[in-house]
Amino acid sequence: MKEKKKFSLYKVFVYVALIALAITIIVPIVWVFMASVKSQSDLVQRSPWSLPTQVLWSNFATAFQKARMGDYLVNSVIATAMSIFFLLIVALPASYVLARFRFKGKKFFNALFMAGLFINTNYIVLPIYVMLFHWEIALQVQDVFLNNKIMLSLIYAATSLPFTIYLLSGYFQTLPKAYEEAALIDGCGYFKTMTKIMIPMARPSIITVILFQFLAFWNEYIMAFTLMEKDNSTLGVGLKFLMADQRAAADFGVMYAGLVIVMVPTLILYILVQKKLTEGMSLGGLKD
Repeated sequence: MKEKKKFSLYKVFVYVALIALAITIIVPIVWVFMASVKSQSDLVQRSPWSLPTQVLWSNFATAFQKARMGDYLVNSVIATAMSIFFLLIVALPASYVLARFRFKGKKFFNALFMAGLFINTNYIVLPIYVMLFHWEIALQVQDVFLNNKIMLSLIYAATSLPFTIYLLSGYFQTLPKAYEEAALIDGCGYFKTMTKIMIPMARPSIITVILFQFLAFWNEYIMAFTLMEKDNSTLGVGLKFLMADQRAAADFGVMYAGLVIVMVPTLILYILVQKKLTEGMSLGGLKD
């Protein structure tokens, strides 16, 4: 009886803690959504928690048109899509080889990618900028290495390789060798076996990588702010410009509308795939 009582008290504690955490997350989001459709007088003169006297959807139109949030949104979509493409092109074959083959130097490469998990990309932004800046000077070119969405996408993909390879390799290691042996008997080479059999079987892990890295690339700020100019900025950086402009113009409704534009895609995506995302994060790690 005592054990059951302790267990029930523990469950109550867990539920209370989760409810409190959910409230701390949901309340600010609801407040931002509500503030995004308020007029300036509602935001300044009335209580922050009061309902809007009139719903101003024009705040979103102003954010898209005058503040160019639409252009920044397109830039983010392009940069995120290219980053995921470059990442998978490199990470899938690398993960497959590290997981399924034995070769000289395998432990070294495993250790190298594992070490990359502990590198915070925010700490290497300045060295990357200096390197790219000197490349442009040496080659006498402009907007090739800096202020270039393709280069930004390549850097995103490169800095995300350690985690992606760690996750995909762990999943590839769980697949039975019988599939590869059957493919070999049927005359498939290594490349065809990987692309036609093993990669389709690793689809759950690949979906997890795509979803997780989408969130990371979409919300990234420091790298884009350092390497890109205003016209090619992503949505996170564009939000900074919007907030600066609207604070000067004392139009906070448009500023909050910009916040909603940034949040909505990630919120929708997370709500739709949260189960797969959390399950995928529990997939295995690298093995020798």
